[in-house]
Amino acid sequence: MDDTAAPLTDDPSAEDRKLVVLARATRLRAQAAEGAALRDLDGRTYAAATVDLPHLQVSALGAAIAMAVASGAAGLEAAVLLTGADAVAEEDLAAVGDLGGAGVPVLVGDTAGRLAHRRTT
Repeated sequence: MDDTAAPLTDDPSAEDRKLVVLARATRLRAQAAEGAALRDLDGRTYAAATVDLPHLQVSALGAAIAMAVASGAAGLEAAVLLTGADAVAEEDLAAVGDLGGAGVPVLVGDTAGRLAHRRTT
């Protein structure tokens, strides 16, 4: 797992921009702190927002990963996290690696959808 965040030096692909749109829309609809979206190896996408209930707390990436697993995804191609935090939580990055293996890019941006850096599992 890559321990550093690399600034984005290239424009995201059209497929990655779709993940940004999905993550942003899901976060706004849920009025949540974070939004996330994933693309599995079959090209299916999963979008989720932070779950913050009195008896259940799940990060946006955690919720999206759970959806992918429940849908039978065999792996991940890419992930996007939109957050007010400075970085993706290490446990979330590890969970992306659990399903996707090594080398999955996680693009991280602010809640408005402006991507700032990339982490890699």
